Amino acid sequence: MTPADLIRMYSINHGALHQNLAGLTHEDSLVQPEAGNCLNWVLAHIVSSRNGLFKVMGSAPYWPEELQTRYARGSAPVAAAADARPFQDLVRDFDATQERLLAELSEMPEAKLQEPSMRDMNVGEWLAFLHFHEAYHIGQTGLLRRLAGKEGAIR
Repeated sequence: MTPADLIRMYSINHGALHQNLAGLTHEDSLVQPEAGNCLNWVLAHIVSSRNGLFKVMGSAPYWPEELQTRYARGSAPVAAAADARPFQDLVRDFDATQERLLAELSEMPEAKLQEPSMRDMNVGEWLAFLHFHEAYHIGQTGLLRRLAGKEGAIR
């Protein structure tokens, strides 16, 4: 695993998410599945989770703690429009974290990936795990897109 490998992996995530989000509105992002969270919550969770990426890399979080906590695993679903962050703001924040992530990875020495991190994993292992976590949720956005009445975007 190299920083260049991670750049490719996170770039694929970025493209896949944008395909799933294309043509969706804020209202579409609020369609609530029978079980689980709406797309608005899932997208906010992805952005929030990127704070974990930055922490593992040794840099400052993107979102403040209260937003990270609001969309952490196990947090309350977005149940009403008044509780939702604006969809376009979430897309903008995701894109901003992507730009920052790629910039930091492009400057990261390969040796940094071998440094110890948390739970008996090194930095590279954590970044790979967090990529998997993000890809899992990006897959959910494809299903939530269909639930909102749109055709599947990734063929």
